[in-house]
Amino acid sequence: MGKRVDIALIDRVKDKLSNLILENQSRLKDCSHIDLRVGVAEGQGAASQDGMRKFSLSDYTLSYGLRVVAGSETPAPGYFGQSLGAADVDDLPEIIQEGLHKAYERAMASSEMKRERKKRWEVLGQALSSTELAPVEVRQDTIPGVYSINPVEVPLEEVSRLAQEASKAVASYDSRVKVNQIMVNTSLNRELVVSSEGANIDRTYALTQALCVVVAIGNGGVQQTHYDCMGHQRGWEILTDGIDEELIKSKPLMQFALDLAADNVSLSETKACPSSDKDVVVVTDPHYNTLLVHEIIGHPTELDRALKLETAYAGRSWLLRSLGENMIGKQIASPLVSAYSDPLLPGYGHYEYDDEGTPASRVMHIDKGIFRGFMNSRQTAATLGVKANGHFKAIDASLVPLIRMSTTVFGAGQHDPQEMIKGVEHGYYLVGHRIPSISESRENFRITARKVFEIKNGELGEMFRDGGIMANTRDYLMSIDAVGNDLRVYPVFNCGKGQPMQAKKLGNGGPTLRGRARLVGGTK
Repeated sequence: MGKRVDIALIDRVKDKLSNLILENQSRLKDCSHIDLRVGVAEGQGAASQDGMRKFSLSDYTLSYGLRVVAGSETPAPGYFGQSLGAADVDDLPEIIQEGLHKAYERAMASSEMKRERKKRWEVLGQALSSTELAPVEVRQDTIPGVYSINPVEVPLEEVSRLAQEASKAVASYDSRVKVNQIMVNTSLNRELVVSSEGANIDRTYALTQALCVVVAIGNGGVQQTHYDCMGHQRGWEILTDGIDEELIKSKPLMQFALDLAADNVSLSETKACPSSDKDVVVVTDPHYNTLLVHEIIGHPTELDRALKLETAYAGRSWLLRSLGENMIGKQIASPLVSAYSDPLLPGYGHYEYDDEGTPASRVMHIDKGIFRGFMNSRQTAATLGVKANGHFKAIDASLVPLIRMSTTVFGAGQHDPQEMIKGVEHGYYLVGHRIPSISESRENFRITARKVFEIKNGELGEMFRDGGIMANTRDYLMSIDAVGNDLRVYPVFNCGKGQPMQAKKLGNGGPTLRGRARLVGGTK
């Protein structure tokens, strides 16, 4: 029988790995910085479709990633990472030592190429600069996981059974439900970050989620396909008992899935949402604003985008044209609007340190309508001349980290959500998010909702399907005239960025908002 890979592996190797990094940094010529990330996870999952079991599995992952900054005239980074297996457990320090030499060789080669091209390209070569890392407080810390039911102690049969029972319940809910899929997984994860500066961060966390997909076809032939996710950095209990926290609330999986089915069935019998030929009053609920803040605040405030390091694949940001021409300190929203990213908020996006060992901190993007700044890494913080704020993350230790959202939200306001609706003579109330369509630099958006209700004389009226809003981002943010006191945070399980693609789990949310935008409806 092969060796078992579990999170206890970190206990056996972290002192050796910390010493390995410190020794190599002092021994390698022109090496100014080394950081190492090691990740171990063990967990299980299952999926069912239309009440039938599709699969169940119990598995693990083990990986590491290195960054070396080296070079004399123009220091540059070199990266190397690997995914490993049970056969590598006994040799992990030796394997990482080999990987470190590869990262060092890459850094030196990159440094030499920069130096040579900087001389040869004259004016263009001035754009090539040495890699600098903004200073951070060096920490040593151990963070335990939080859960009531340990994910690795849940019998695999129970994991599979819950997925099947929820799928069966959805399939039998109504004859108009034609297809459903329920996928669940629960895991225990451990991450180690050590650096040549002396950082030693050992973090354990649980992660449990369910994804529900439902397809319904109404009696008139209208098809509705919706999906939704529930999840948290907690144990198996969130699927059986639900979540009842100040910012995160969710029913148990069974009711969560049935509620999605009920929405789909009712939507399959409703009219398509109308379109407006001009801006109308729109009230958007916290679940809708989860996707809205993700797309129009979160992504354009990732500094690698703004500095055009992600332009070819992920686009740019309208908030920064250049270091000298940007929106920092300028009004981009109503004074009622604030937005921020905070890794210390609970949920999918929670962490105490990022993958550089930078302590997590709240980043204000919009403060009472004024744009204040971006999420960054140590390198991009040095470029902009600001403090590193701890948003350099990878979904696996073997991959190069990217600047990613943690938990990005619109800030809470003072208005009662019901009173916000009562104050509308005619408009629309958008509930739940569905599909985004965003311009390359995020200066325009179109986002559909799960449900759209007409508002007449302060009362909710007819419900429509396949509707949403579109607007110029700044114009919409400037139009906000009421912000609710009902801030909620929801999980986003599939935020894609990078090449190769990294689909990250993170948190988004906000309170109810009221503003103006163009209503965009369905075709039939």
